[in-house]
Amino acid sequence: MYRLLEILPGFLAWTTIVLMFVLSWFIPPAMAIFIILFDIYWLLKTVFLSFHLRATFQKTRANMKKNWLNELRRSSYAWQAIHHLIILPMHKESYEILRESFESLRGVNYPKEKCIVVLSVEGGAGAEALHAARRIEREFGGVFFRFLLTVHPDGISGELPGKGSNETWAAKEAKEKIIDSLGLPYEKIVVSVLDADTQVLPEYFGILTHAFFACERPQRSSFQPIPLFTNNIFQAPALARVIAFTSTFWHMMQQSRPEQLTTFSSHSMPFAALVEIGFWHTNIVSEDSQIFWQCYLHYDGDWRTVPLFYPVSMDASVAPTFWRTLGNIYRQQRRWAWGVENIPYTLFGFLRNKRIPRSKKWYWGFKKIEAFHSWATNALIIFALGWLPVVLGGPLFNFTVLSYNLPRMTRWIMTAAMVGIVSSAVMSMLLLPPKPAWFRARHYFLYAVQWILMPFTLIIFGSLPAFEAQTRLMFGGRWRLGYWHTPKYRDSTKYELEKKA
Repeated sequence: MYRLLEILPGFLAWTTIVLMFVLSWFIPPAMAIFIILFDIYWLLKTVFLSFHLRATFQKTRANMKKNWLNELRRSSYAWQAIHHLIILPMHKESYEILRESFESLRGVNYPKEKCIVVLSVEGGAGAEALHAARRIEREFGGVFFRFLLTVHPDGISGELPGKGSNETWAAKEAKEKIIDSLGLPYEKIVVSVLDADTQVLPEYFGILTHAFFACERPQRSSFQPIPLFTNNIFQAPALARVIAFTSTFWHMMQQSRPEQLTTFSSHSMPFAALVEIGFWHTNIVSEDSQIFWQCYLHYDGDWRTVPLFYPVSMDASVAPTFWRTLGNIYRQQRRWAWGVENIPYTLFGFLRNKRIPRSKKWYWGFKKIEAFHSWATNALIIFALGWLPVVLGGPLFNFTVLSYNLPRMTRWIMTAAMVGIVSSAVMSMLLLPPKPAWFRARHYFLYAVQWILMPFTLIIFGSLPAFEAQTRLMFGGRWRLGYWHTPKYRDSTKYELEKKA
């Protein structure tokens, strides 16, 4: 049964694409009507999601203007009793990247005596990574309530070397060496997992603590910030910038749809629940999203993700050369798309757990299958396969009014959808971090024009990696993806120039 559920997403994606060709050949009028209706649906969905994007943007800007520590002090919440366990799993990130992340932690507007920080080095990362981690320990070890440097051993049986196994090791080490030894109650600890390149904004732990007390079920909730891939955005080529902001915009839209929100990358949750479910799984790639489903299944559907409407900043995928950058972006998108492995895990869990209401099972089952199916197929249908009835329909169909109007109606719908691209361009400008010294007025024009690349990026770095991930899961065995650490790169020359400026 589990293997059948693994086959399901890839089977649906392949069936859709194959039927596009077959039906365009045999019944082109029906396919032409389908394509027009699908394009209209996609346009309406774009407009619908743009309202969510705008709502999230406005609420996020309002939250970023507040002093959340003062909000806590004015509240009746017992926030002083809360400790924050902050875990940063690292692989081969450089000292400069780590230092920026820790400088942001040192700069938060929140009592450092309430912060326990764990930097966990991947054992297979080599001596250079360990040396960078020890430099960080010497420089920042005395800043927080406790600082723990751990090394996740390489080659543990049954583990997949990656973020999930690393952060689980780190959490267990912190539990044994700090939390249990000090007798800290698990219910008073909020654990945050941050990628090694994640830079938190000053009010992050203030708004997180406020959300923890303000939400309806704090011990049954995860907490999700908005990922901004802007740490090195000025060093990224145009394609990388568009893809980085497209990813951010999707997560912003989801913040305004909390009923569909799950965890991604850097996120937070109650430590007591993490201990009870047995920490993150150590043999999967997409631990950041699967932790939501672990909790959802364990607590019989009594789990949700609370949107913070507040950002954290991470690196866009950049490499020393343009082509290596494109390769890294594709691999990163494919790894994110490998979150499709959560579909069989979740559906199989639904079959076994009879205590979860059937309505929740149907809702989440449909939403997850539809989301991954759309990821793999929608851009292909809209931008690449919409002309198939004209190409394959034959001379009889090509002399019909429908054949004549199909490309014109499709072109009109796509033109109308360009409004969304324009709004994305404007919003990406507003989300840019402080400009480096070399940034000039003409760069605003270039950063706006880059959005004409969006249809291309949606196919090459959206549909195709998702399609490959689902196909690999369908075949299984040696086709399965292992964990791929996204290389973090900064142009050292530009780094020094910007630092001096």
